[in-house]
Amino acid sequence: MANPVFNTKTFQEQMHSGQQQPGWYSGGQQTQTQPGQQGQFGQPQYGQQAPQGYSAEQLNEMYQQPAAGPVDTGRMSYNDVIAKTVMTLGVVLITAVVGWMMPALMLPGAIVGLVLGLVNAFKREPSPALILLYAAAEGLFLGGISQVFEQMWPGIASQAVLGTLCVFAVTLALYASGKVRATPKAMRIFMIAMVGYALFSLVNLFLMLFGVTDSMFGLRSGWMGVAIGLVAVFLAAFSLVMDFTAIEQGVRAGAPKKYSWSAAFGLTVTLVWLYVEILRILAILRGND
Repeated sequence: MANPVFNTKTFQEQMHSGQQQPGWYSGGQQTQTQPGQQGQFGQPQYGQQAPQGYSAEQLNEMYQQPAAGPVDTGRMSYNDVIAKTVMTLGVVLITAVVGWMMPALMLPGAIVGLVLGLVNAFKREPSPALILLYAAAEGLFLGGISQVFEQMWPGIASQAVLGTLCVFAVTLALYASGKVRATPKAMRIFMIAMVGYALFSLVNLFLMLFGVTDSMFGLRSGWMGVAIGLVAVFLAAFSLVMDFTAIEQGVRAGAPKKYSWSAAFGLTVTLVWLYVEILRILAILRGND
């Protein structure tokens, strides 16, 4: 499913509340400047004395300093999002090695990952510990299912990893070039498609659980399964576009730095979903050989 992290009311409120009003930033407070007047750190006007404790030279030196950046103001930045995402995906990779060696941990990892995913998605404040625990659980699941599929179709795991990286790179390049955007119309189409995909997946799961179909992927077999898988990959790719859009808006609005963890969590959810869909498509194609 597409991650709902960036659509939560909490994230949107924090993103907009982080917007700074015009004025100079000083000591955690902003001071408005009136037309025709110098800012707080400007040189004293003619006939006025410098504020107590500062000489005119000191005030001038402070005035010439560069504006405070995201790190100085405790705001979300692209570098921080990248660092948190690399950390989260690193945990996924480490625990995936454990899951690869012990495939029996696949099911517990899937259950714990699902629960923690829902908890993190609807939590008002991001929790780094819970996000990293989610990454660890998903790593166990991905490592276990990859090992099971690898035993059946050698080389499939590396193919799925390569496919995931390619989709991510192409989507990022298209977004950076401005050729793909999460417009309101595209968002509406995405939501309709997601609801349909979720309902189909739920029905398919029940049919498999109750033995209505004995196929490995239920109704998602053969070329129909491939077609549905390609639709799911497209939805996951557009979910990445939504993630990039929300991150860009958060940085521009000056969202608090802690929401870099929310961004990392959102990207991790989408990439896990993308990998599983590509792995399933490859399994269907190779199973038909």
